[in-house]
Amino acid sequence: MTDKNVAGLKVKHDSNNVCTVYLDEIKEGWEQWVLITSDRHHDNKYGDRAFEKYHLDMALDRNALIVDVGDLFDAMQGKFDPRRSYSELRPEYALDRYLDEIVTDASRFYAPYANNFLVIGRGNHESSVLKNNSTDLISNLVYRLNSDNKACIQAGGYGGWVRFMFTANKTKRSSIRMKYFHGSGGGGPVTRGVIQTNRMAVYLPDADIIVSGHTHDSWHVPIARERISNAGKIRKDLQHHIRTATYKKDYRDGSEGWHVERGAAPKPLGAVWIRFYYHNDTIRFDVTQDIK
Repeated sequence: MTDKNVAGLKVKHDSNNVCTVYLDEIKEGWEQWVLITSDRHHDNKYGDRAFEKYHLDMALDRNALIVDVGDLFDAMQGKFDPRRSYSELRPEYALDRYLDEIVTDASRFYAPYANNFLVIGRGNHESSVLKNNSTDLISNLVYRLNSDNKACIQAGGYGGWVRFMFTANKTKRSSIRMKYFHGSGGGGPVTRGVIQTNRMAVYLPDADIIVSGHTHDSWHVPIARERISNAGKIRKDLQHHIRTATYKKDYRDGSEGWHVERGAAPKPLGAVWIRFYYHNDTIRFDVTQDIK
Protein backbone atom coordinates (compact mmCIF):
# COMPACT_ATOMS: atom_id res chain seq x y z
CA MET A 1 0.00 0.00 0.00
CA THR A 2 1.38 3.41 -1.01
CA ASP A 3 0.23 6.65 0.57
CA LYS A 4 1.21 10.29 0.09
CA ASN A 5 0.30 11.92 3.36
CA VAL A 6 3.42 11.60 5.50
CA ALA A 7 4.96 15.08 5.37
CA GLY A 8 3.80 15.16 1.74
CA LEU A 9 5.95 12.16 0.76
CA LYS A 10 5.07 8.81 -0.77
CA VAL A 11 5.37 6.00 1.76
CA LYS A 12 5.00 2.25 1.37
CA HIS A 13 4.52 -0.08 4.32
CA ASP A 14 6.33 -3.13 2.95
CA SER A 15 5.64 -5.28 6.01
CA ASN A 16 4.85 -4.82 9.68
CA ASN A 17 8.40 -3.66 10.39
CA VAL A 18 9.69 -2.32 7.05
CA CYS A 19 8.73 1.11 5.76
CA THR A 20 9.93 2.78 2.54
CA VAL A 21 9.93 6.52 1.91
CA TYR A 22 10.27 7.84 -1.65
CA LEU A 23 12.01 11.20 -1.99
CA ASP A 24 11.80 12.50 -5.56
CA GLU A 25 12.32 15.85 -7.27
CA ILE A 26 15.75 16.20 -5.68
CA LYS A 27 18.15 18.82 -6.96
CA GLU A 28 20.93 21.04 -5.65
CA GLY A 29 19.80 22.83 -2.50
CA TRP A 30 17.22 20.17 -1.53
CA GLU A 31 16.99 18.94 2.08
CA GLN A 32 14.74 16.73 4.20
CA TRP A 33 14.75 16.62 7.99
CA VAL A 34 13.97 13.57 10.14
CA LEU A 35 13.35 13.76 13.90
CA ILE A 36 14.48 10.61 15.74
CA THR A 37 13.21 10.01 19.28
CA SER A 38 12.77 7.29 21.84
CA ASP A 39 11.90 6.90 25.51
CA ARG A 40 9.43 9.75 25.63
CA HIS A 41 7.69 8.16 28.66
CA HIS A 42 5.02 10.69 27.80
CA ASP A 43 2.56 9.78 30.55
CA ASN A 44 5.12 9.86 33.36
CA LYS A 45 4.79 12.68 35.87
CA TYR A 46 8.43 13.65 35.31
CA GLY A 47 8.31 13.70 31.52
CA ASP A 48 9.45 16.99 29.98
CA ARG A 49 6.44 17.71 27.80
CA ALA A 50 7.59 21.24 27.03
CA PHE A 51 10.82 19.94 25.48
CA GLU A 52 8.83 17.28 23.62
CA LYS A 53 6.56 19.93 22.18
CA TYR A 54 9.53 22.14 21.27
CA HIS A 55 10.94 19.40 19.03
CA LEU A 56 7.54 18.46 17.61
CA ASP A 57 6.78 22.08 16.70
CA MET A 58 10.19 22.32 15.07
CA ALA A 59 9.34 19.19 13.08
CA LEU A 60 6.26 20.98 11.75
CA ASP A 61 8.32 24.03 10.82
CA ARG A 62 10.85 21.85 8.99
CA ASN A 63 8.22 19.53 7.46
CA ALA A 64 10.20 16.73 9.07
CA LEU A 65 9.44 13.06 9.24
CA ILE A 66 9.23 11.73 12.81
CA VAL A 67 10.46 8.27 13.79
CA ASP A 68 10.02 7.11 17.39
CA VAL A 69 11.75 3.87 18.40
CA GLY A 70 9.89 2.83 21.52
CA ASP A 71 8.83 3.59 25.08
CA LEU A 72 6.63 6.46 24.00
CA PHE A 73 4.56 5.32 26.99
CA ASP A 74 5.76 4.82 30.55
CA ALA A 75 2.63 2.88 31.53
CA MET A 76 3.94 1.63 34.90
CA GLN A 77 1.25 2.93 37.20
CA GLY A 78 -1.42 0.27 36.67
CA LYS A 79 -2.71 -1.49 39.77
CA PHE A 80 -1.09 -4.83 38.84
CA ASP A 81 2.32 -3.45 37.86
CA PRO A 82 4.94 -4.22 40.55
CA ARG A 83 6.94 -1.18 39.38
CA ARG A 84 4.11 1.24 40.10
CA SER A 85 4.72 4.33 42.19
CA TYR A 86 1.70 6.47 42.96
CA SER A 87 3.97 9.47 43.48
CA GLU A 88 4.78 9.28 39.75
CA LEU A 89 1.13 9.02 38.66
CA ARG A 90 -0.20 12.14 36.97
CA PRO A 91 -3.49 13.03 38.72
CA GLU A 92 -5.51 12.98 35.49
CA TYR A 93 -4.66 9.27 35.09
CA ALA A 94 -5.96 8.22 38.51
CA LEU A 95 -8.82 6.28 36.92
CA ASP A 96 -9.91 2.66 36.68
CA ARG A 97 -9.41 2.93 32.89
CA TYR A 98 -5.78 4.01 33.38
CA LEU A 99 -4.35 2.34 30.26
CA ASP A 100 -7.16 3.64 28.08
CA GLU A 101 -6.72 7.14 29.44
CA ILE A 102 -2.99 7.39 28.69
CA VAL A 103 -3.73 6.41 25.07
CA THR A 104 -6.56 8.96 24.83
CA ASP A 105 -4.38 11.70 26.26
CA ALA A 106 -1.45 10.84 23.97
CA SER A 107 -3.71 10.84 20.92
CA ARG A 108 -4.78 14.40 21.77
CA PHE A 109 -1.21 15.56 22.38
CA TYR A 110 0.24 14.11 19.17
CA ALA A 111 -2.72 14.89 16.89
CA PRO A 112 -1.24 18.16 15.50
CA TYR A 113 1.86 16.20 14.44
CA ALA A 114 0.17 13.01 13.22
CA ASN A 115 0.82 13.68 9.54
CA ASN A 116 4.55 14.01 10.21
CA PHE A 117 4.93 10.75 12.15
CA LEU A 118 6.31 7.99 9.96
CA VAL A 119 6.84 5.14 12.45
CA ILE A 120 6.07 4.67 16.13
CA GLY A 121 7.92 1.60 17.37
CA ARG A 122 7.54 -0.46 20.50
CA GLY A 123 9.78 -0.54 23.55
CA ASN A 124 10.04 -2.70 26.63
CA HIS A 125 7.40 -0.66 28.47
CA GLU A 126 4.82 -1.32 25.75
CA SER A 127 5.79 -4.98 25.43
CA SER A 128 5.45 -5.41 29.20
CA VAL A 129 1.88 -4.05 29.09
CA LEU A 130 1.04 -6.33 26.17
CA LYS A 131 2.42 -9.34 28.03
CA ASN A 132 0.78 -8.62 31.38
CA ASN A 133 -2.41 -6.80 30.39
CA SER A 134 -3.11 -8.06 26.84
CA THR A 135 -3.27 -4.45 25.61
CA ASP A 136 -1.24 -3.15 22.66
CA LEU A 137 -0.74 0.52 23.51
CA ILE A 138 1.12 1.41 20.31
CA SER A 139 -1.40 -0.18 17.97
CA ASN A 140 -4.20 1.56 19.84
CA LEU A 141 -2.48 4.94 19.67
CA VAL A 142 -1.55 4.61 16.00
CA TYR A 143 -5.08 3.51 15.11
CA ARG A 144 -6.53 6.60 16.78
CA LEU A 145 -4.00 8.99 15.26
CA ASN A 146 -4.52 7.56 11.78
CA SER A 147 -8.31 7.45 12.04
CA ASP A 148 -8.76 10.90 13.57
CA ASN A 149 -6.20 12.73 11.45
CA LYS A 150 -6.16 10.84 8.13
CA ALA A 151 -2.54 9.99 8.84
CA CYS A 152 -0.41 7.07 7.66
CA ILE A 153 1.69 6.12 10.69
CA GLN A 154 3.17 2.64 10.91
CA ALA A 155 2.97 0.82 14.24
CA GLY A 156 6.51 -0.52 14.12
CA GLY A 157 8.06 -3.41 15.96
CA TYR A 158 10.65 -3.56 18.72
CA GLY A 159 13.00 -3.46 15.77
CA GLY A 160 12.47 -2.62 12.12
CA TRP A 161 13.70 -0.80 9.04
CA VAL A 162 13.09 2.48 7.27
CA ARG A 163 14.38 2.72 3.69
CA PHE A 164 14.89 6.17 2.20
CA MET A 165 14.78 5.96 -1.60
CA PHE A 166 16.12 9.02 -3.43
CA THR A 167 15.70 10.12 -7.04
CA ALA A 168 17.87 13.10 -7.97
CA ASN A 169 17.49 15.09 -11.19
CA LYS A 170 14.78 12.59 -12.25
CA THR A 171 17.27 9.84 -13.10
CA LYS A 172 19.89 9.25 -10.40
CA ARG A 173 18.69 6.77 -7.77
CA SER A 174 20.22 5.90 -4.42
CA SER A 175 19.09 4.72 -0.99
CA ILE A 176 19.94 5.00 2.70
CA ARG A 177 18.78 2.17 4.97
CA MET A 178 18.06 2.82 8.63
CA LYS A 179 17.68 0.01 11.15
CA TYR A 180 15.89 0.85 14.39
CA PHE A 181 15.99 -1.29 17.52
CA HIS A 182 14.61 -0.06 20.82
CA GLY A 183 17.54 -1.45 22.78
CA SER A 184 18.50 -3.91 25.49
CA GLY A 185 20.68 -4.12 28.57
CA GLY A 186 21.58 -1.41 31.03
CA GLY A 187 23.97 0.61 28.90
CA GLY A 188 26.83 0.42 31.40
CA PRO A 189 28.15 3.28 33.57
CA VAL A 190 31.42 3.43 31.60
CA THR A 191 30.62 2.48 28.00
CA ARG A 192 27.02 3.85 27.99
CA GLY A 193 26.24 1.02 25.57
CA VAL A 194 28.72 2.13 22.91
CA ILE A 195 30.30 -1.35 22.95
CA GLN A 196 27.14 -2.64 21.27
CA THR A 197 28.09 -0.78 18.09
CA ASN A 198 30.68 -3.46 17.36
CA ARG A 199 28.18 -6.28 17.77
CA MET A 200 25.48 -4.58 15.72
CA ALA A 201 27.91 -3.69 12.95
CA VAL A 202 28.56 -7.42 12.47
CA TYR A 203 24.98 -8.65 12.23
CA LEU A 204 23.53 -5.57 10.50
CA PRO A 205 25.91 -5.14 7.54
CA ASP A 206 23.20 -3.69 5.27
CA ALA A 207 22.36 -0.75 7.53
CA ASP A 208 23.71 2.72 6.82
CA ILE A 209 22.20 4.11 10.04
CA ILE A 210 21.45 2.14 13.21
CA VAL A 211 19.24 3.85 15.81
CA SER A 212 18.55 2.59 19.32
CA GLY A 213 17.38 3.97 22.64
CA HIS A 214 16.38 2.30 25.93
CA THR A 215 19.34 3.32 28.11
CA HIS A 216 18.55 7.07 27.96
CA ASP A 217 22.07 7.83 26.73
CA SER A 218 22.92 10.05 23.78
CA TRP A 219 25.76 9.52 21.30
CA HIS A 220 26.68 9.21 17.65
CA VAL A 221 29.48 6.83 16.58
CA PRO A 222 30.41 6.57 12.89
CA ILE A 223 32.25 3.35 11.93
CA ALA A 224 34.30 3.41 8.74
CA ARG A 225 34.11 0.30 6.54
CA GLU A 226 35.93 -0.98 3.47
CA ARG A 227 33.54 -2.31 0.83
CA ILE A 228 33.96 -4.05 -2.51
CA SER A 229 31.37 -4.07 -5.30
CA ASN A 230 30.38 -6.93 -7.59
CA ALA A 231 32.54 -5.26 -10.23
CA GLY A 232 35.57 -5.41 -7.93
CA LYS A 233 35.64 -1.70 -7.10
CA ILE A 234 36.83 -0.88 -3.59
CA ARG A 235 35.31 1.98 -1.67
CA LYS A 236 34.98 3.24 1.90
CA ASP A 237 31.72 4.14 3.62
CA LEU A 238 30.44 4.95 7.10
CA GLN A 239 27.89 3.13 9.22
CA HIS A 240 26.35 5.58 11.68
CA HIS A 241 25.32 4.31 15.14
CA ILE A 242 22.96 6.64 16.99
CA ARG A 243 21.70 6.33 20.57
CA THR A 244 18.75 8.55 21.44
CA ALA A 245 18.11 10.18 24.81
CA THR A 246 14.84 10.50 26.74
CA TYR A 247 12.33 13.14 27.81
CA LYS A 248 11.92 11.63 31.28
CA LYS A 249 13.71 13.26 34.22
CA ASP A 250 14.86 10.10 36.01
CA TYR A 251 17.53 11.64 38.21
CA ARG A 252 15.81 14.90 39.18
CA ASP A 253 17.64 16.23 42.28
CA GLY A 254 19.39 12.93 43.01
CA SER A 255 17.65 12.38 46.35
CA GLU A 256 15.33 9.43 45.68
CA GLY A 257 13.78 7.03 43.21
CA TRP A 258 14.75 3.73 41.57
CA HIS A 259 17.16 5.42 39.17
CA VAL A 260 19.08 7.04 42.04
CA GLU A 261 18.97 3.97 44.30
CA ARG A 262 20.68 1.79 41.71
CA GLY A 263 23.52 4.29 41.46
CA ALA A 264 22.75 5.53 37.97
CA ALA A 265 24.02 8.87 36.75
CA PRO A 266 21.97 11.77 35.39
CA LYS A 267 20.88 11.26 31.78
CA PRO A 268 20.50 13.77 28.94
CA LEU A 269 17.08 14.83 27.68
CA GLY A 270 16.36 15.35 24.02
CA ALA A 271 16.28 13.99 20.49
CA VAL A 272 18.30 13.55 17.32
CA TRP A 273 17.93 15.31 13.99
CA ILE A 274 19.02 13.80 10.69
CA ARG A 275 19.21 16.19 7.75
CA PHE A 276 19.41 14.67 4.29
CA TYR A 277 20.68 17.03 1.63
CA TYR A 278 21.96 17.01 -1.95
CA HIS A 279 25.43 18.36 -2.64
CA ASN A 280 27.89 17.80 -5.48
CA ASP A 281 25.61 15.27 -7.15
CA THR A 282 25.46 13.14 -3.99
CA ILE A 283 22.89 12.45 -1.25
CA ARG A 284 24.50 13.24 2.07
CA PHE A 285 23.29 13.58 5.66
CA ASP A 286 24.37 15.01 8.96
CA VAL A 287 23.40 14.05 12.50
CA THR A 288 22.70 16.57 15.27
CA GLN A 289 21.88 15.77 18.89
CA ASP A 290 19.61 18.38 20.44
CA ILE A 291 19.94 17.61 24.13
CA LYS A 292 20.08 19.33 27.50
